[in-house]
Amino acid sequence: MDPTTPQAPTSHARIKPTRISGTWIAVIIAIFVLIFLLVFILQNLTDVTIHFLGGAFTLPLGVALLFAAIGGALLVALVGAARIMQLRRQTKRALR
Repeated sequence: MDPTTPQAPTSHARIKPTRISGTWIAVIIAIFVLIFLLVFILQNLTDVTIHFLGGAFTLPLGVALLFAAIGGALLVALVGAARIMQLRRQTKRALR
């Protein structure tokens, strides 16, 4: 055997997943979610009248529900961010 030729490892070393591989998985999942959202919106194009804060406007049902979901997600993110800031302040005070 020639010592300059590369040899395959004899042990079955396990390769650890990287952050980039996790990001690719998240991107693939996001693509599927977006496809399902697109199908949902395209199947629910019936116009509905939305009454909010004294105003009334017409939107397709799928778009209105998407806006409601985005609003809910933003509200949850806001509450989560406030809690994280609160915990960080408590940690800084405890370390002093």
